[in-house]
Amino acid sequence: MKPGKAVTMSDAEGRQYHIGLRKGELADRIMLAGDPDRVEVGKKLFDKIEFEGQRREFRCVTGKVHGSRMSLLSTGIGPDNTEIAVIEACQIVKDPVFVRVGTCGALQKFVRPSDQVISTGSIAYENTSTFFVPECFPAIASIDVVLELERACNELGLEHHVGLTATTPGFYGSQGRAVGKFEPLPFRIEELQKWGVLNFEMESSCLFRLAMIGGARAGTICAAYNNRATDEMISAKQKKPAQEGTIKAAMLALSRL
Repeated sequence: MKPGKAVTMSDAEGRQYHIGLRKGELADRIMLAGDPDRVEVGKKLFDKIEFEGQRREFRCVTGKVHGSRMSLLSTGIGPDNTEIAVIEACQIVKDPVFVRVGTCGALQKFVRPSDQVISTGSIAYENTSTFFVPECFPAIASIDVVLELERACNELGLEHHVGLTATTPGFYGSQGRAVGKFEPLPFRIEELQKWGVLNFEMESSCLFRLAMIGGARAGTICAAYNNRATDEMISAKQKKPAQEGTIKAAMLALSRL
């Protein structure tokens, strides 16, 4: 196959190769969750379920919330899986709006574990998206999605912060974590903190760039699970309410977009 040649990655039924979905099964308002178990949490928040399916780590629930049809699709971890989910979703949905409902590590002391972080854009340390655009290409969330996520958090009474994210391709080395014999090269999170970056996560810059070049809209809201500046971790009791808050805010925002 020559570089740049268009391909159709679907079977005879029109199901996409990885996510296993075809037209009609995925709504045009799509929440993307890394962890498939987060779909089980979100499933209970739908008013009505009309479709469920799973292939590999891509688990999907489609139904109604606040009178609007939307889907919750898991992607697994990282920008490579996000690339697959976004590109294949765009083949079967017209005018999609994506909202990543994830978790993150906070970089600023004022972002406490269980707080919500809404991304206005992301520094792209991942390179999955640079196979489509140059490194200087911005990774910016859709302004209407950002505003609706902020409005939803205000209405739901969720402690939240709005600002810049840093997207890395991994959890350990690219986020400056040393584990056992695995010692990363020098990496200063202090620089990100100085620049006002709110959090680390692993998907948003890829999502934003692909949405921009694909004609979709996209945003991200993540629950902070730890704080790298204070070494605070989210408690076991806080995890489920924090995840539910992330998904509830996304659902409310998507119902208005």
